[in-house]
Amino acid sequence: MIFYDQLGCGRSDRPDDTSLWTVEHFVRELGAVRGALGLDHFHIFGSSWGGMLALQYIFDYRPASVASLLMAGSPASMPRSVAGCQELLAELPAEVREVIERHEARGFTSCPEYVAAVSVFYRQHLCRLQPWPDGLERTFAEMSAVVYETMNGPSEFTVTGRIRDWDVFDRLKDIKVLTLVMGGRYDEIRVDHLTDIHKAVASSELVIFENSGHTPFHDEREAFMARVNEFLDRVEHLAR
Repeated sequence: MIFYDQLGCGRSDRPDDTSLWTVEHFVRELGAVRGALGLDHFHIFGSSWGGMLALQYIFDYRPASVASLLMAGSPASMPRSVAGCQELLAELPAEVREVIERHEARGFTSCPEYVAAVSVFYRQHLCRLQPWPDGLERTFAEMSAVVYETMNGPSEFTVTGRIRDWDVFDRLKDIKVLTLVMGGRYDEIRVDHLTDIHKAVASSELVIFENSGHTPFHDEREAFMARVNEFLDRVEHLAR
């Protein structure tokens, strides 16, 4: 398994040139990793933004080296994803919504009060485990706020950055590789969104983990790993 830190995050360099943070840059970076490692036959897995990146990579490069595509909680349309999140936000307690709306209206999204209110949403729809696993805590600790806010915005449900209009729904029909679309019942990417992705990709399968949010590989790790391994084994068997 190869897992890499994107430029600007984790242990990779953190340049201060915000013009780098574009979908096109990160797609080229994925292509560079593949080329540098000489990967001529590989499966590509992406969670959330990672799945969006994987889709864009397949559309832009049409790589014959990709054996299959696996996505967990990945949208095919940011406008639709945001609309779904707004429906979930409406279900939160009124006092939580008021804090979020007031701080966003004034631009105070670094305030601890805002962060605390946002965490209510995250604990229901991002990861439902308490406490959060070390891997997820480390992800947040090593994430670049500059990259996140430039690309996305202040939160998962308020998308004001460069991916706000990203939408590839009309291109999903062009995906030919075997694809596993996954998500959680409580995922911030709504089940109807994931279902429509599955319907649009003819060579896809859909799995919804009933007790998971946006990170089923944490919330239901054993079930997730079993399903992914079964899919990969089957794809590799077909490739023989």
